[in-house]
Amino acid sequence: MIKFDQEIKTRIKQNSKNKELIKNANLFLLNSIKSKYSYNFKWLNRPIIQYPQDIVAIQELIWETEPDLIIECGVAHGGSVILSASILALLNMKIKKKRMVLGIDIKIRPKNKKALNSHFLKKNIKLIEQSSVDKNTITKVANIAKKYKKVLIFLDSSHTYEHVLKELELYNQFVSKNSYIVVFDTTIGKFKHKNLYPNRPWNFKNSPMQSVKKFIKNNKKFIIDKKWNNKLIISQCFDGFLKKIK
Repeated sequence: MIKFDQEIKTRIKQNSKNKELIKNANLFLLNSIKSKYSYNFKWLNRPIIQYPQDIVAIQELIWETEPDLIIECGVAHGGSVILSASILALLNMKIKKKRMVLGIDIKIRPKNKKALNSHFLKKNIKLIEQSSVDKNTITKVANIAKKYKKVLIFLDSSHTYEHVLKELELYNQFVSKNSYIVVFDTTIGKFKHKNLYPNRPWNFKNSPMQSVKKFIKNNKKFIIDKKWNNKLIISQCFDGFLKKIK
């Protein structure tokens, strides 16, 4: 196993310098955004608007960090919440602890709320239907987070620069040392092409990528963990895996 792990590290290092691979990956990303490729997948029968590569990476990250609480800003159809809850349930088969996913969204559609509340993993899920940056929401989150030792955070709600930066500034306080904030859809700031996101307020100049850069510049407790970029190559979370080191 040690030899195999070392082989993985070697391949990842080589791939991160493979210009042809990266060029083709970026071309795929660009075309897949246009075709809404990430809308085609489910996790345990709930739509999960993520790339398969990111789904696998999140599974690895949860297993690696072993959080007690996962805070997710952005619920949509609930697939990501179910993904987190399912991996926490598997962790509980390894070491039984009190674990929970806290899903936060300004509006959770009734059919999605019903599906989550009737899911067999519902006991591992709590929902807050409010803006993620509302003061009352932060108070609720603080009261919940203080009951847990290890906290991991996913930001996948509104993708504007201002909103994501505010989430980073508000939620970083809850992250445990050596755990992460994962910022989704930083890739919006990767491509300059027009009309990639029609009828949306975010674009190349107004994206989570700019939020991450600003946050990292001002907060020395976090770093961008590049190992995830180098491993995935294709991801909607480019430079979005922020590790708390202090």
